[in-house]
Amino acid sequence: MELAMKQRRLAIILALALTSGLMAGYLALNFLQRQSLRPATAAAQAPRGKIAVAAKDMPLGTVLREQDVRLIDWPDKMVPAGFAATAAEVVGRGLITSVAANEPLLQAKLASKEAGGGLPIVIPEGMRGVSVKVNEVIGVAGFVLPGTSVDVLVTISPPEEEGVLKTPITKVILQNVRVLAAGQTIERDAEGKPQTVAVITLLVAPDDAEKLTQAASEGKIQLALRNTLDMAEVETRGVRTAAMLGSAPAPARQTVRVRPQRREGPAVQQPTGGAVVETIRGGQRTLQTFSPGSE
Repeated sequence: MELAMKQRRLAIILALALTSGLMAGYLALNFLQRQSLRPATAAAQAPRGKIAVAAKDMPLGTVLREQDVRLIDWPDKMVPAGFAATAAEVVGRGLITSVAANEPLLQAKLASKEAGGGLPIVIPEGMRGVSVKVNEVIGVAGFVLPGTSVDVLVTISPPEEEGVLKTPITKVILQNVRVLAAGQTIERDAEGKPQTVAVITLLVAPDDAEKLTQAASEGKIQLALRNTLDMAEVETRGVRTAAMLGSAPAPARQTVRVRPQRREGPAVQQPTGGAVVETIRGGQRTLQTFSPGSE
């Protein structure tokens, strides 16, 4: 009898303990679920507005159309500066930089409606776009593309001086020049591969435009592709053919002057009609007389 009572009491205690554990677990799980849902609910209740973004990837120079723009929800407290809230604010304006799909169409990336599109809107005020003819070698095998940076070298023969032979010289005349366009387009091909083009348009200052035009007219230009993050300019002296090949310098010129015979003075006497050749070597002066019949 007493043993049965003890067993019933133990069963009751175990049942109460199990119930309490289950209740505590349920309350803890319910609390955690409420905590995890709270940030999402708060975000959903945050005020939101509309912002215009690009509907697809687009290169610079593109004039935006209705189908190029879409509106998406954006938290009011996180909108970027210069955003557009409607499509009408950006349609008809040209891109002055390339944009990716879903990228906000900010005022800093757009030209005015009066400016139109294409290459002219990409040229900053005070700068010039100069096009030069290139081939596959000059264009660095097609890797000179819009947005890349190049140095411009020219190989040119200096003007001849009397009695002095001038050899061609190659010199870097422009450094860190931005490429605006390649050929007739200002974008890469569909696969992003380099393409061989006939014309490269470079962004230069007006005085550099003069140098580039003169170099292309009087000599042969070559483009050197450079890292777009490398902004340093290097001083170069240029190179001539003789210096490049390590040739010995040309010997000093010998000055020879022929003048008529002096008639006075006993020091020099020679037949009438003769000539005197004056030779100067190493600072020493020598006179040699030639008669009309001498060889």
